[in-house]
Amino acid sequence: MDLHVAGNPVFAYSGGKAFDASRSAIVFVHGAAHDHSVWALQSRWFGRHGYAVLAVDLPGHGRSGGAPLAGIGELADWIIALLDAAGLQQAALVGHSMGSLACLDAAARHPARVAALALIGCAVPMAVSDTLLAAARDTPDQAYRMINQWSHAPDSLLGRHPVPGLWMPGASLALMERSRPGALYRDLANCNDYQGGMEAAAQVRCPTLLLLGNRDLMTPLKVGKELAKAITGSRTAVIDGAGHAMMSEAPDAVLDALRGLVS
Repeated sequence: MDLHVAGNPVFAYSGGKAFDASRSAIVFVHGAAHDHSVWALQSRWFGRHGYAVLAVDLPGHGRSGGAPLAGIGELADWIIALLDAAGLQQAALVGHSMGSLACLDAAARHPARVAALALIGCAVPMAVSDTLLAAARDTPDQAYRMINQWSHAPDSLLGRHPVPGLWMPGASLALMERSRPGALYRDLANCNDYQGGMEAAAQVRCPTLLLLGNRDLMTPLKVGKELAKAITGSRTAVIDGAGHAMMSEAPDAVLDALRGLVS
C-alpha cells in the first residue's frame, strides 16, 4: 500500500489483504535499519483475520522515501501523521526496539489515537554503547555484524530456524545491509538520545503489553520490567530463550501474545 506522509512516499504492507480503514487497525513499526518485512507472520495473520494492517517502512527505510527522522519524538508524530494519511482515527501500535520507543511516545502524547500498545524488545533508557555508535557511523558493515551477534540468543546463532536451511542471523544481516547509508547510525542515535521514556510511560493509559526476551542483550529483561512498572495496568510476557530478534526467533510466540492484546 502506497501513502504520502509529510510530503514523502511511504510504503506499508497491508498483510496481503486490501486495506479497509473501517476495520480495527493495527500498525507495526520496525526497529533500527529494518523494514516492514520483520513482521511477516504477524502482519499476515492480522490482515487475514479481519484487521486493517499497516506494517510500515519508516522514512528513509525500505521502500519509503525521505530521510531517516532525527529523534523519537519526530517518529512518534510521524506515526500519527501516518494514521491521518490512512484515514484512521485510532489504531493499536506495535513497535520493536526503536519502533517501540516511537510507539510509546505516540501513546503518551496522542492518547486518543492509540487503542492499545505493544512494546517488543523495549527498554528505557535504550542506551547504545559508544563502540557501536562509532561503528555505525564509520564502519556500518562492522556494526551490522555486531548487532546481529548481540540480537540473537545462542541457540539462534547456531540454527533453530523454523524453516530448514535458513539461518536467522544471515537473514537479518542481509536485511540490514540493504539499509541506506547513515540510517543505522541515525536510528541508534535516536534510541540513545531519547530521555523522556519514563515520563512517557507514566502518561500511557491504553492497554499495554511488554513482550521481552529473557536472553535479550540489546534491551535487557530487567530494564524492560522496570519500564512495565511505570505503565499503569500494563502486562508483561517473557519469551523463554529469545533474544532481541524475537519476531524471527519466536514468531508464533510473538503472534500469540499480540492476539491477546488486540480485540
